[in-house]
Amino acid sequence: MDKVATNAADAVADIDSGSVIGIAGFGVIHGFPVELTAAVRARELRDLTIVCNSLGRDPAHPVSIVQAGQASRLIAAFSARAGGVAGAATALSPVPLDVELVPQGILVERLRAVAAGIGAFYSPVGRDTVITGGKERRAFGGQTYVLESPLHLDYALIYARKADRAGNVSFRGTSQNFGPSFAKGARVVIVEVDELVEVGELAPGEVDLAGIFVDRVVQRAEKAEPLWRVARETAEARTYLGRPGRTATQLAERIAGLLPEGSYVNLGVGLPTMVSDHLDGRDVVLHAENGVLGYGTRLAPEDADPDYYNAGAEPVSLRPGAAVFDSTEAFEMARSGRLTAVVLGAFQVDGRGSFANWTTPQMGGGAIGGAMDLLVKPGRLIIAMWHCERAGQPKIVNACQYDVTGTECVDLIVTDLAVIERDGRGLVLRECAPGFEPADIARLTEAPLVVDLWTVP
Repeated sequence: MDKVATNAADAVADIDSGSVIGIAGFGVIHGFPVELTAAVRARELRDLTIVCNSLGRDPAHPVSIVQAGQASRLIAAFSARAGGVAGAATALSPVPLDVELVPQGILVERLRAVAAGIGAFYSPVGRDTVITGGKERRAFGGQTYVLESPLHLDYALIYARKADRAGNVSFRGTSQNFGPSFAKGARVVIVEVDELVEVGELAPGEVDLAGIFVDRVVQRAEKAEPLWRVARETAEARTYLGRPGRTATQLAERIAGLLPEGSYVNLGVGLPTMVSDHLDGRDVVLHAENGVLGYGTRLAPEDADPDYYNAGAEPVSLRPGAAVFDSTEAFEMARSGRLTAVVLGAFQVDGRGSFANWTTPQMGGGAIGGAMDLLVKPGRLIIAMWHCERAGQPKIVNACQYDVTGTECVDLIVTDLAVIERDGRGLVLRECAPGFEPADIARLTEAPLVVDLWTVP
């Protein structure tokens, strides 16, 4: 059984206008089937539905199809990002674009439901947010769940390092992420690979996606150069009341010091990713939703392996005993309560412990990512953020002005000025940054604070 296509153009030749096309890939740069995507773009199809985790940023990423006006609908976990990157999908498209935002873990579950023959399923993810508005709700065991439907793809375009002529696929490192779930949710699966081998050259244990799920394989015409997103914060501290707070590095180091030994911890995108640089010698195992357990410090691109990166798409080292898997398994670990703690960034946190981190009116869209999935059973939820906006407005507020990610779920807030814990009394100031007093922190915080500082031994 030979499933090899001559080239990318031949592999996508039967895709018609109006098709639902899933394009796997992670973050803004990693794991996209660039030649297949470019071949679809060259066909000048119209009225496509594009399903992806994120749009990417390059001309051979899903964003190019949106920019060409070929899509009428987008289903994604990221339709925009704070700070731009590619910009909001609706602003990039020259034609009206209907956008459906889906949490990452629910995206893979809706695709997996297709393969499992499940008509619909109930999920706790996002149940108290605008994302699940209008969906049926039911209570099971005293908890509220939201009805989610399978997500059927006409075509899935995925990337892998290696495949044989029968369509057996071998991913490498964290590049597996969404590939298997996209493949299992599609009627026709087309895989773009770096290396094509003969049947029998892949050992059974090397096969991550069996050929029964794959319809066509095409070898890349050109080897893709590794792309890296290295978003390191500068050492500059923000100034409050004429005094510097902690730097981003110092903030991350403080969070690292609060993580208990023997813990499993997920680090979100942005400031939280920096925590991994301060855990050398510690018994803290880091988890990322792109499919890795046991990664270490961030690396410079020249020292990096292109197939190992964190949830922020930054290159990372692997510790002894590390494991890699797909995003479906990563979210199973999170939602089943295996994590000790989750560290996320936020735009705002309110006095009741609700927080917002996925959209603002200025973004023109949303960046849900995996945060709502991680909140199902996060262990201890820690928010890492600057204490105030650059213009001076407090980020710890009486009530969130933005759509919330989760309600009354934050356990600890660590900023460049303070450590604040939430308990039965409300928000409790536990620690001030050097050079600041409780009165300073209260002045820069809109929500009321109870002062009960930790005693330093």
